[in-house]
This record gives sequence, C-alpha cells and structure tokens, in this order.
Amino acid sequence: MSTTQNDIEDSSAPLVEHLAELRNRLMWSAAAFVVAMFVVYPFAMQVFNFLSMPICKVLAGMGQNCQLVLISPQEGFFVAINISLFGGLVLAFPVIAYHLWRFVAPGLYRSEKNALLPFLLASPAMFFLGAAFAYFVVLPMAFNFFLGFQQFGTPAPVPAEGVKDAADAIKQVASVPGIVFQGSAQEYLGVTMKFVLAFGLCFQLPVLLVLLGKAGLVSARGLSAMRKYAVVAILILAAVATPPDVISQIILFTAIYPLYEVSVFLIRRIEKKREAQMRADGTWVDEDEDSQGDGAA
Repeated sequence: MSTTQNDIEDSSAPLVEHLAELRNRLMWSAAAFVVAMFVVYPFAMQVFNFLSMPICKVLAGMGQNCQLVLISPQEGFFVAINISLFGGLVLAFPVIAYHLWRFVAPGLYRSEKNALLPFLLASPAMFFLGAAFAYFVVLPMAFNFFLGFQQFGTPAPVPAEGVKDAADAIKQVASVPGIVFQGSAQEYLGVTMKFVLAFGLCFQLPVLLVLLGKAGLVSARGLSAMRKYAVVAILILAAVATPPDVISQIILFTAIYPLYEVSVFLIRRIEKKREAQMRADGTWVDEDEDSQGDGAA
C-alpha cells in the first residue's frame, strides 16, 4: 500500500471555509428535520395508537377499556407536537448522519474510515434494537406491574332485613374504594418515549466500548478490573434514565450489564486478533517480558 492511500485527504480550505461548510450541513440537517416533522404530524394519532398498544394489551387482559384522558384542552395538540418532534428526528436521522459523516470524513485516514464505517452502521441498528426491546418486552412488563395495584370496588348488596344492616353494608362499601387507572395521554406518551429513548441510547454501550477498544483507548483487562465500578455507574444511569421507580431501574440494569460483558468479550477477541497479526509481522512486544527485562537491568 502506498503512503498516499493512507494519508489524510488533501484539504487546503481555511478555517472560514470549514465553518461555512459546517453551517451549510447544519442547515441541511435542520431542514431535513423540519420537513420530516411536518411529514409525521398528519400521522401523529396513528403513531400514538401504535405507542399505546403495550398498555392497551395489558388493560385488555384485565378486562378494562383502553381509554386515556386529556387533562387540559391543549394537551392533545402537544401530544401531536411531541410525536412529530420524536418521529421527525427518527425520520431525519439518516440525512443528519450523512451530513455529519461528510463533514468529518475528509479529516480521517483511509484506514480510520474503514474502521469507523461498521460502527456507524451498528449504532442505529443497536438503537432500534434497544427501542424494540423496550417496546415489546419492558413496557408490557412495567405496565402489568404498575396497573396491578388497581382496586375495583364492587358494591355489596343491601340486605332487606332492616336499616341497621343496610347502614353496615354502606359502611363496608365505603371502606373499599375503587382505584382505577385513568392515565393522561401526555403523561403516558412521556413515560413511553422516555423508556424507548433510554433503552435505545443505553444499547449504544457495546458500540462505544468496542470502538474505544479498537482504537486502543480501553482494554479487556482494564474493563474487567473496573467491573464493580461499572455496576455502580450502570445503576446510576438506570436511576437517571428511567422513571423514579425501582422496577424500571432493575429492568434497565439487567438489560445493560450483559451488554457490558459482551463488550469485554468482543474487545478481548479484537486484542487477540491484533496480537496474532503483530506476532506475524514481528512487531509484537510482550509487556510482561518487557517489564521483567527492565527490572533485571
């Protein structure tokens, strides 16, 4: 391979031209987001119906109608706006990622481009995998647990023996109130989107760690030694990224921590492959042997 193939692409543009290019790409990305938002807006209620399927299935299993309420007159409009913002970002993400790549790529070596491209493809795939896991697995489990605290008050029949018995029956009914879910559409959308975004972003952990491992910034040995700190960090992340309840935090932790172990395994394989290649090239230096040699000297 010639040296010119692995050199940074020629670019004599001054700083002003780079800033102008950045401005143009940001404008194209913002325009794509606005257009995508307007495309999603007419279908906002269809998207909301799709997002409400997890709780509707749980309510149907409990023999209840799936009916969310609007607390204020403008709440329905803001639900549509939030869905448009969320859907527009998802729909415009390929365009935004393309312009980001086109701005960054000229400053990368050819080998760095080849190494980075698989991670650019894996990142959105892992995000959608995390979002799908939250939608199909986590949300039904969470709603089934949360809605299990409902209490259906059923009036006891009033006996005909006398007024005294009827009064006792009324007291018995009054002592067991009905506790039924009547959720706000805006509140439900916020909780659902928070779960989906939290799991989608947390599923980026293997992509980030493997990318750092491939760049030599982290090692499998170092990540293994930091395992107990990683557990604490993931617990803190779960507490911040999910609604303030223990069940959601435990679910997120049990989903994210295995990804940490998968990252350690993948980085270990990358290191073994790198070691084998360097041994074949005769450039491998054993750190243990080198440190022993320095001690003996």
